[in-house]
Amino acid sequence: MATKNHPYDTLTPDCVLDAVESLGFLSDGRIFPLNSYENRVYQVGIEEQSPVIVKFYRPERWTTNQITEEHQFLFELKELEIPVVCPWQNADGQSLHTHNHFAFAVFPRQGGHAPELDNMDNLVILGRMLGRIHQVGRVKAFSHRPSIDIASFGRASYQYLLNSDLLPYELKTAYETLGRDLLETLEKQWPTQGIEIQRIHGDCHPGNILWRDELPHFVDFDDCRSGPCIQDLWMLLSGDRHQQIQQLDEILSGYEEFSSFNLAELKLIEPLRTLRIMHYSAWLARRWTDPAFPKAFPWFNTARYWSEHILELREQLAALQEPPLALFSN
Repeated sequence: MATKNHPYDTLTPDCVLDAVESLGFLSDGRIFPLNSYENRVYQVGIEEQSPVIVKFYRPERWTTNQITEEHQFLFELKELEIPVVCPWQNADGQSLHTHNHFAFAVFPRQGGHAPELDNMDNLVILGRMLGRIHQVGRVKAFSHRPSIDIASFGRASYQYLLNSDLLPYELKTAYETLGRDLLETLEKQWPTQGIEIQRIHGDCHPGNILWRDELPHFVDFDDCRSGPCIQDLWMLLSGDRHQQIQQLDEILSGYEEFSSFNLAELKLIEPLRTLRIMHYSAWLARRWTDPAFPKAFPWFNTARYWSEHILELREQLAALQEPPLALFSN
């Protein structure tokens, strides 16, 4: 059950408008909530100007230093004319602000539509942009933001769900056994050397890419972390194995115009997919006391969901046994 006292309960419309106007903007009073659950994001109308997008970071999720690193990464990319959406800065150069105990940032509104991933020319363009992003990402390392790894995405997710009351009792043994097998397999397959870990977007699914003026604009770096470059590529793949190889070939043809790609990372696609699946279920469970989550994900806390989740993990265990994707050119 959701609790009656959640930190976001105090984030009222008046609080949102007051936060925006505390930065010198003059709001016209129009406020429209956008689809975001981890944080709270609103479009706010501004007198005689374009609306702005205001993101209120979830309390106690990221530290100030971690959010600042996200913003700094964006500024570095923007300086090289890579199409990303950067937060607004005040006269002192500050991009992270506070109001009523909430950390928040203001972004320009970015129009666009989801990329057409069945268009091979679009995949080449996406590859070029990701190559440029990763070229900047390897210039220096994050000091405060975490990495994508088995410990945080896999083992911590597994333990959290086992200890929660959301996992049905009659499915707990099946999940416990399967999860243990998955983690053991991941540990064996995860390379201990030869893979570079660097700054990446971290959550580069099509929903975080807005296509406009023949270019992809990358948004929502909220989950940027240190990780292998393939993490930002594999979520653009879909279809059967042959189709995914075709798509990856096109992406990398554009990518390698700007950045080299280590083919050894291809063997991380299924491990990373497995970790994302495990992490996503644990994320929903961790956020279940947020009133927005039971409303948005009513199917989560059901026996059917957990049965399907266990089936999906079984399929991933089988996928981990298959050879990794290989490009046509190899």
